[in-house]
Amino acid sequence: MSSQAVFKAISDQTRRDIIGLLAVSDMNLNEVASNFTMTRPAVAKHLGVLRHSGLVKVTARGRERIHSLRPEALKSVAEWLSYYSRFWDDKLDSLKLAVEADDE
Repeated sequence: MSSQAVFKAISDQTRRDIIGLLAVSDMNLNEVASNFTMTRPAVAKHLGVLRHSGLVKVTARGRERIHSLRPEALKSVAEWLSYYSRFWDDKLDSLKLAVEADDE
């Protein structure tokens, strides 16, 4: 799984919504599709992108294919965001100090 595939997967709102659903509970295709107004094949395509990125795994349970979230695949996103979080924390701390210095 590549970081690029994960970023591509989460770039779409529907896929982010699917991730949210699977964070709560493992689901089959019909259960996921019941939360959207799009067709089952369209939802299946979104699940395919998520599976390709490593964010979702599929397990056969009898005749059903159960989709479950693999949250560890989001680690590359968390690391990338962490850098920018520190960047903005530093910038905002500097701004606060500058404003406080002007008040004196």
